Amino acid sequence: MTTDIRNASLETLADSEAVALRMAELLIEGVQAKTEGFFRVALSGGSTPKRLFELLASETFRHRVAWDRLQIFYGDERHVAFGHQDANQTVAQAVLLRHVPVPAENVFPIPTGAAVSADAAVYEKTLKAAYGSDVLEAGRPLFDLVMLGLGTDGHTASLFPGQPVLHETQAWVGVAAPETAPYERITLTYPAIASSALVVFLVTGASKVEMLGRLRAGDQELPSARVTSEGRIVILADRAAAGE
Repeated sequence: MTTDIRNASLETLADSEAVALRMAELLIEGVQAKTEGFFRVALSGGSTPKRLFELLASETFRHRVAWDRLQIFYGDERHVAFGHQDANQTVAQAVLLRHVPVPAENVFPIPTGAAVSADAAVYEKTLKAAYGSDVLEAGRPLFDLVMLGLGTDGHTASLFPGQPVLHETQAWVGVAAPETAPYERITLTYPAIASSALVVFLVTGASKVEMLGRLRAGDQELPSARVTSEGRIVILADRAAAGE
């Protein structure tokens, strides 16, 4: 059964550190619970995911993860040169991946070396190869876990307001050229995100109070509020974002 944002569960935590800690536990629990095949996760960018990466790379958490059973993907990426300081995968590599024993062949960065549409098509082929089919099947999610943020304009991943990719119903990967943010983007589409066992929104800071309220109300003007999952949707918010 499809879960929409109005049926998401909300966990209000003390601060951004508590949100990152809770996300780490959800990831570890998910990997431990999946006994067959790879655990496929789509990472997001931002300050809270960066802190999550730091935690996962720490002595406390690193040995609790079966890194060889993880396949790591990205929810979106700025179309910048490999290694660019603004790239999500640059941060993940520097803060997490170089510090943990995840096999290199289990990490799938979004390509950015050609035209943005061509790179998006290549990444879709990568996802289909990992999934083992060109068609998403109900009951067999593409991702075990998708991490998402929430922008002050209501965007999530690189699903920005007014972008044609919001209307995509077939492709798994699309492109965006937001007017309110730098760089062209490559992003998972709604169908790809929906093919998930668990979607987790990480929402921190007082600047997110209005958008979090609108998200929870299912305001369809917000790209983030249109996210669905065939599994669960969980919102991890700190007290500042929750207006407490």
